[in-house]
Amino acid sequence: MASSTATTTTDPIITGTGNARFNADAANWDSNPSIQLATSLAFESYLSRLPSPSELSSFNVLEIGCGTGLLSLLLAPHIRSLTAVDAAEGMIDVLTHKLSPGGTYEQVKNVRPVAALLEDPEDPIIKIDPVTGEAWEGKFDLVISHLVLHHVADLTALFKTIYGTLKPGTGRVVTTDFENFGPEARKFHPEAKMDGVERHGITKEEMEEILKGVGFEEVKVERGFVLQKRVESEPGKGDMEKGPVMEFPFLVCEGRRV
Repeated sequence: MASSTATTTTDPIITGTGNARFNADAANWDSNPSIQLATSLAFESYLSRLPSPSELSSFNVLEIGCGTGLLSLLLAPHIRSLTAVDAAEGMIDVLTHKLSPGGTYEQVKNVRPVAALLEDPEDPIIKIDPVTGEAWEGKFDLVISHLVLHHVADLTALFKTIYGTLKPGTGRVVTTDFENFGPEARKFHPEAKMDGVERHGITKEEMEEILKGVGFEEVKVERGFVLQKRVESEPGKGDMEKGPVMEFPFLVCEGRRV
């Protein structure tokens, strides 16, 4: 884990469009049991696919769509640094508060929250070392992203950006999102939360084609875990707390930069 003497750096806000829903939800995001469970299951899937603890401890990681930092803070003790990026200012505000003096994670000194819509792998906003606070020109050992892909209109563009942020030859991407297994996958979101949803899950074939097309090698897309989640009893009814439980399989997408 990073030295406890480093400080957390917070940057000027650069907010993407279409984030009103997530800004509104940010304050209560962590209280959602499905989000907590999905994050824990994703974290376990990540660790099972990553290098040994001794190698992982030197990793500089970039997280795309970090939200309030649930996954970021689980991974932080295992790595050197994590640059946590999200386009929703409200989400980054919550994470920044957690890391601030008096916050629940004030002891974590290797996570750097960044509010930005990242489209350029050379964007200066990700060119600051979270541990030292100094500018750096390095590339990341690992890029992660959880429950973000179904919100992205152009996945090819996203993975081109990710590819460009990674170390040539060794840099890896690992992402997790729920699988599009048919019309029932739509129920993952209540009807009132469809704003910003670009697709109802991802497919193995689609993700393999995108990763390979961008240039990744050692591409692997496989089912990582299954999330049990309550859904609306009827579309638009808004009774997620009392609705039936459905199983949503999650795909883990991996690749290595050439």
